[in-house]
Amino acid sequence: MLATRTALLHVFLFVPIAYLLAFVGFPIVYNVIMSVQEVNLGNIADLVRPFVGLDNYREVMADASFRKVFINSLVFVGVNVVAQVSIGLGLAMFFAQRFPGASFLRGLLLASWMLPALVVGALWKWMFATEYGVANFVLRALGLIGSPVHWLSDPAVALTSVTIANIWFGMPFSMILIAAALTSVPLELYEAAALDGAGATARFRYITLPAIRPALLAIACLVTIYTMRAFDLIFAMTQGGPLDASNVLPLLSYQFSFQQFQFGVGSAIGTFAFVIVFGVALVYVRTLKKEGGE
Repeated sequence: MLATRTALLHVFLFVPIAYLLAFVGFPIVYNVIMSVQEVNLGNIADLVRPFVGLDNYREVMADASFRKVFINSLVFVGVNVVAQVSIGLGLAMFFAQRFPGASFLRGLLLASWMLPALVVGALWKWMFATEYGVANFVLRALGLIGSPVHWLSDPAVALTSVTIANIWFGMPFSMILIAAALTSVPLELYEAAALDGAGATARFRYITLPAIRPALLAIACLVTIYTMRAFDLIFAMTQGGPLDASNVLPLLSYQFSFQQFQFGVGSAIGTFAFVIVFGVALVYVRTLKKEGGE
């Protein structure tokens, strides 16, 4: 009986490990290998391809579009993390109050997060349309603009447009995680603070925020990872344009690989993005260990 249980344990351990190696580990290793090779349409099916060392990385670093896209990615991720966590915190605390329709409204917000990113991108592309978009219609009705804003075709505002769309798309994820963290804060602390005369701001600053700070850091790491992988929403809205104004690293890697057929250069860009995500993932894991008291 013990031998059977041991065998089953090994089987249950082998299946997820095999899955991770096949669908996560192998693509990562293969991408790194391609990044140090010269890979094009002529030799992509070959097992042995010319080794070029770090030439692809040097080409990427010397490319002006990469530097621009790298800065875009940092801005895009930074604004998304701050906005999604901040708005998610505010909404989580709002919906923690009991009032009629709270569950329904919370469900509406979560419904947006469950939509496919391509659908969300198409929706916001329609909303940001220059002539018939909802955004320009509302701003005109409020008297805030005199002429239509070219949300998706103006390099000055294209990145702002996709950032707004991604914040709307990802914010419910932060909200639901923060709401779960808020349930772990003992109500007795709030009651004791209220008896001592502490106001809402003081209770938030000295009770709520310290109690959920580890959770907020973990959520910020998750949002960073997910935002660094943003591709389909931006592809549906602007395809990285105009003039790379809304382009990010995953999309640039796709463009080099499947539009210019420079697979080695595209893999090098993908490796840059992976290194950033991997570093954030390590921070996330350390946060979870610290929160768990290990």
